[in-house]
Amino acid sequence: MEALTRAPIPRGSKVRSASGEESVVKRTTVFMVAVFLLTSTALAESPDRSKGRETACRVERGLIILTQFPDIKHTVRREYAERRFFRELNDYVQEMSYSKVCLKGDVTPQWVTLPDPVSTYRISSRNLEVDKHRVRKLIDDALREASKSFDLTPYSFIAIFLGAKVKEYGMMGLCGYPGMLGWTSEDAIRTPKGQTLKGGVAIYCYQAHLGTLFHDIAHVLGGVKDGARVLPCLYDHDLQARPGNMRETFVDATINMGFWDPMSCHFREWNMAPPGISSWTKLRLGWLDPAKVKVVNPGQKTEVALDPLEAVDGKTLAIRIPLTASTFYLIENRQPEGFDKNLPGSGVLIMFGDDRVKECRNGRSPVKLVDADPSRPHLEGAAFDMEKKHEFADREHNLKIRLVSKEGDSYRIRIEPY
Repeated sequence: MEALTRAPIPRGSKVRSASGEESVVKRTTVFMVAVFLLTSTALAESPDRSKGRETACRVERGLIILTQFPDIKHTVRREYAERRFFRELNDYVQEMSYSKVCLKGDVTPQWVTLPDPVSTYRISSRNLEVDKHRVRKLIDDALREASKSFDLTPYSFIAIFLGAKVKEYGMMGLCGYPGMLGWTSEDAIRTPKGQTLKGGVAIYCYQAHLGTLFHDIAHVLGGVKDGARVLPCLYDHDLQARPGNMRETFVDATINMGFWDPMSCHFREWNMAPPGISSWTKLRLGWLDPAKVKVVNPGQKTEVALDPLEAVDGKTLAIRIPLTASTFYLIENRQPEGFDKNLPGSGVLIMFGDDRVKECRNGRSPVKLVDADPSRPHLEGAAFDMEKKHEFADREHNLKIRLVSKEGDSYRIRIEPY
């Protein structure tokens, strides 16, 4: 992950010392971090768009445990964590869920200090190399301290928010359960009294991007079904484990969904908000109304008006073409609206889904984009469009998908036998 971008300090800015005297601010790292925490200008997140949308939403309550290491000093304020989760992340979740879900909760009033130095808890940046015992110890130590003041059992999710940088802890963000520690009933997180938590636990450095916050909380909100995570990572874990620059290696692992879903990429650019999530992710989370998904059976000939996935009032937001009991095509229309302004392009995405695949390992994935333009790296040209590639054919399944016309931001899609 790239180093944290810092905002410039205007010349002549002043700060009052403990003795009451004013002095010109020096460009120190500590103050730079303070400026970042106060303004978040480096992340260019979207403004608060949640006003008036929470009356009918399902509330997912979270507990943010402010957690620090005894050997690391920081200047992170409680208000910063509260804003990141319960305003900015909440805005994102509400938009992605069409205001069906909102996040509320609590932040510990004081910082919990772990009993050991950061070196005891530090982990690898590669998922497959993470020491699970260290993750378990950090979670257990933080929960033990937090449980002295909070009943942990009612919360839908718990986030351990570290007063540490990624270079100090080793990873920007991760999901402990269901995630790094597994997702069986034996792997579930329990309180110091032995009670099983309602949801799961995620861990973040305070630098974590909004897309990273969503990515790991989404694992928790998705939960576990039939012995598997409902919402897995959509990047390839084996490719992410290869040696090399942390960010470059990660981007090379986004072979399934590229920059079209934060479950694949977290974010596209550090100074941009994350892109919106795909219809596949929305369906897995139960956020996309099945009534707005048009099902077209193989061999059927029809035309469908497909509205942008971000359109709250859209009539049809996705098309599903079942092929077998477990495989299907999923079609969606992505336009630069809302958080989808941060996509690498716009147009119609065609995805191949396989429900038999549980995790993204060794090139296999439960969902993969059909790439309209393989000449562009990282699936940036995956979208089909009228002025570009506008037809896809699958001879094996006797299927042809054609973009007939575009009216405003909506497409007319023809589906017919090959």
